[in-house]
Amino acid sequence: MIGAFLNALGILAGALWGVTWPKPLTLRTQIGMKSFLGAATVLAGLNLFWLGVHGPLSHVLKEGMLAVLALVAGHFLGRAAGMQNLSNWMGHWAAQKLGSASRSDNKTPASGAWISAALLYCSSPLGIVGSVADGLNGDFWLFLIKAMMDGMAMMSFVQGCRWPVALAALPVLGFFDGLTLVTHGVVLPCLLAHQALDLENATAGLITCAMAPVILQVRRVALANFLPALLCAPWLAWAFN
Repeated sequence: MIGAFLNALGILAGALWGVTWPKPLTLRTQIGMKSFLGAATVLAGLNLFWLGVHGPLSHVLKEGMLAVLALVAGHFLGRAAGMQNLSNWMGHWAAQKLGSASRSDNKTPASGAWISAALLYCSSPLGIVGSVADGLNGDFWLFLIKAMMDGMAMMSFVQGCRWPVALAALPVLGFFDGLTLVTHGVVLPCLLAHQALDLENATAGLITCAMAPVILQVRRVALANFLPALLCAPWLAWAFN
């Protein structure tokens, strides 16, 4: 369970790169990185999905259909709760604070910019699903993808807000490491007891695949609305097992 550490390390690496090499990445490099990260996200999602549905054909069909049902039910609940609206509000608020810190001549706002950056990083659906995958299976690949994305963002943050913004790595490490530990120590035994681990993995895999269009910037997807599917999956597994 090293995913949260990798995420924090990626943020610090991006900050170091931004301080020592202030020249921004070329557009071609940015497009290439996004394409690579999008493809890696799809592969990671398919790996999680297959981890949940592999086995006899009957098991594949059952777990696959239940995962889709969990995704639909979770999206309905997330939309009713306004989770994407909340995520958008948090993201816009953090972006405005970071923008204000980078435009201000006063150095005081820059010292608090790390709070806004930390909120931006911690509200990422990729990190939440990554904590689930890491806590349940020791799968840190989603965090590795997030580390690269957060590092690229930190390169621009540190150039505008100065080095204190890199302190965002600390709450990111604490939040996601705690979430991963709770998932491993509390959630995993419950899922195993109710034979729900396969469905949870399959559902997490589908949510991960839905993130690829957002990373590639080809389509806007209300990712936060799908997160309740992770809670719906164990109930469906219990009901149909």
